[in-house]
Amino acid sequence: MQVILLSGGSGKRLWPLSNEIRSKQFIKIFKCADGSYESMVQRMFRQIRSVAPEASVTIATSRNQVSAIHNQLGDSVGISVEPCRRDTFPAIALTTAYLHYVQGIGLNEPVVVCPVDPFVEDDYFMALKRLSELAKTGAANLTLMGMEPTCPSEKFGYIIPRSKEDISSVETFKEKPTQAVAAQYIAKGALWNGGVFAYKLGYVLNRAHELIDFTDYQDLFSKYETLEKISFDYAVVEHEPEISVMRFSGVWKDIGTWNSMTEAMSEQTMGKVILGDGCQNVNVINEIDVPVLCMGLHDVVVAASADGILVSDKQSSEGIKPYVDGLDQQIMFAEKSWGSYHVIDEQPGSLTIKVKLNVGHAMNYHSHEYRDEVWTVLSGEGETLIDGMKQKVQPGDVITILAGCKHTIRALTELTLVEIQLGKNISVHDKKKFEI
Repeated sequence: MQVILLSGGSGKRLWPLSNEIRSKQFIKIFKCADGSYESMVQRMFRQIRSVAPEASVTIATSRNQVSAIHNQLGDSVGISVEPCRRDTFPAIALTTAYLHYVQGIGLNEPVVVCPVDPFVEDDYFMALKRLSELAKTGAANLTLMGMEPTCPSEKFGYIIPRSKEDISSVETFKEKPTQAVAAQYIAKGALWNGGVFAYKLGYVLNRAHELIDFTDYQDLFSKYETLEKISFDYAVVEHEPEISVMRFSGVWKDIGTWNSMTEAMSEQTMGKVILGDGCQNVNVINEIDVPVLCMGLHDVVVAASADGILVSDKQSSEGIKPYVDGLDQQIMFAEKSWGSYHVIDEQPGSLTIKVKLNVGHAMNYHSHEYRDEVWTVLSGEGETLIDGMKQKVQPGDVITILAGCKHTIRALTELTLVEIQLGKNISVHDKKKFEI
């Protein structure tokens, strides 16, 4: 079974734990049996591997999420990188072309597409396997998974099936309705459209060639920036007469707001948190190393990170995006393929960062034109490479790197250092990479 996980999102609705680099699917809020925490993407990937170990997973994502994906899932997961954002149809077309032209997947192979970030249980993945089989053996060109509604929600589009059987042909689709209209749809057997569907690879590849002038994956990749921004629903689904839908009545929660996030949390609090007397239906996630004390609060979510602090009524938290859109600030935390970094001080002419490198990993070999750097090793052992010269480092060592010097560091054990960047023009774009 080929699975395409769509990993998008700007991270604004779950500020301050998410940002432009760290979207909601990378926030570690789900507690594991060993006491550690995992993110939505880790949970989804683990569940797929548990229920369908034979499945081949490819994540369709943007460049700025690749490092976080490698950090959380390792290097074995397949990744189809979008050169820029162009909505779901171009993303699915590009990934389908990648599977065929680069990975050599056959035209008759069933492909299942689903978002990376719903909260689901094992029965969801059993349903994905069944969806794949329907795509392989059924007469329909597209087979959708329709979610049994739990309420007349205004957040979803609706699939109107021709019958109330488990598998039915589709009569029509409806855009996000009012609550009253949604109730009318549900009374007729309508299902939520959760963006989960399956097809034979050749079907979408042919539709992509019909709608886009390209020869192979590399050609499509090179033209990607010129493609129309359009959803898969508008480009393909609404024009396809041969569509069936499979009902799914298991656990499925769209985690897109703080309100829905707290419903999926296994614990009321995370981090250094004290809930005082009178707190009811209060959730607190604290990522910073200072205690958060809440007293006498009802129906509130509190989230604290290096990027900011949110205190909100749970219902009101759904309107966070316009406020976050108005913020213009340095990203204070990000996961990289080699570890993570946390900005601890920002001044004119300097930026101070705490860097953690995972054992066996190294930064890219690179240089900066406009800034010097000073590294102080706090813990662990590593090996630096500066202008071709290797040197072992340990706690207390200070390494000075002048502008123009090629440099990297490899962690021989888990390694932590403080990096001070000095210069008049400190920018993430001031970086030139080299081969070692």
